[in-house]
Amino acid sequence: MRAVYPGSFDPFTPGHLDVVNRARNLFDEVVVLVAVNSSKHPGTDEEQRAAAVRAILPVDWTSVTVAAWSGLTSTYCRRHEVGVIVRGVRNTTDLRTEYQLAAMNQSLGVPTVFLPAQPELAAVSSTAVRTLGRGVTGPRTPMA
Repeated sequence: MRAVYPGSFDPFTPGHLDVVNRARNLFDEVVVLVAVNSSKHPGTDEEQRAAAVRAILPVDWTSVTVAAWSGLTSTYCRRHEVGVIVRGVRNTTDLRTEYQLAAMNQSLGVPTVFLPAQPELAAVSSTAVRTLGRGVTGPRTPMA
């Protein structure tokens, strides 16, 4: 089964990398979908963010691809034969928001799987990382 992991990824954080790592162990293929979110105002466009995510992913994660997208995630899923949406949740606030999106996507024919954040990564948000001025950096090494 193919899965999509959508987000604005501004920037891509260690928590995002962890969700991708766990999702690639659950699904045959994972597409990291760098999306446009009208309520967010990223510092770079989706193509630039997608390139940044590609540069971070370990090269041996061959079942993971990255795509930029500006439409509904469910539309991407239907057009590209993706069977499930993966979302990471850090806390109950995330869960409430994500549950509403999951219900909408389910009504459009695409189920959502939630992956809870690892405890040591739960406090890390893109906003906090952006404020500190750094995303995931370093060599392309597989996660343990």
